[in-house]
Amino acid sequence: MFSWIRMAAFMIVTAFLTRLIPFSAYFQNVNTLMHELAHALATLLLKGSVMHIYLYADQSGVTYSSYTDSWMQIPIALAGYMGSALFALLLFVLYAKGKLRLGLALIAGTAAVALALFVRNGYGMAWSGGFTVLTALVYFAAPAWLRTGYYLLLAFICLVESIISPIVLLVISVSEPAAAGDAASLSETTAVPAMVWSLLFCGFALWCAKIAIGYLFKRRPGGILISK
Repeated sequence: MFSWIRMAAFMIVTAFLTRLIPFSAYFQNVNTLMHELAHALATLLLKGSVMHIYLYADQSGVTYSSYTDSWMQIPIALAGYMGSALFALLLFVLYAKGKLRLGLALIAGTAAVALALFVRNGYGMAWSGGFTVLTALVYFAAPAWLRTGYYLLLAFICLVESIISPIVLLVISVSEPAAAGDAASLSETTAVPAMVWSLLFCGFALWCAKIAIGYLFKRRPGGILISK
């Protein structure tokens, strides 16, 4: 019970603080990108086709894809919120293991691959390119303290957004179920109400966040890791 209370308190404080940071909205698109790429990866694993991904300045996004059987909509729709939550967890696992450089390389490489293969709208391409260059500069040229701070900023924003996004979806699924994005798509395919799917996404994101915070506190009792 204590770990859940600690996680809830930590996430509330973190959500508030990350929104005070200048340009934090710019970095929130990392979570959007991972969400859309998770849809794309699930589509490709099911031998479907991914036409393109659009990213928008309001931190929303959409993946246009095609697949052969209607049941494939289920794993593809599930992949978005769950994939972004797992990615946020991965960032904290890498932090706990002292592999910040690997994490930054993974983030920059993912954005670069997305730009090369999938992202096709103007804002999305500009954001993906700019973010890739910025992260690469931090990786190669930033001092250790700045590299660590940048990594933690991305990790915390991804974690916060991976929780806030399904909570927003849950609110929409109650007030306007047909507009509830992935939950609405799952509801159409399975006849299970969108609210149920939204609750599933929320529960999974909170579970990932609990584990992630555990890794954060598991890292040394003595302070923040400074990567070398």
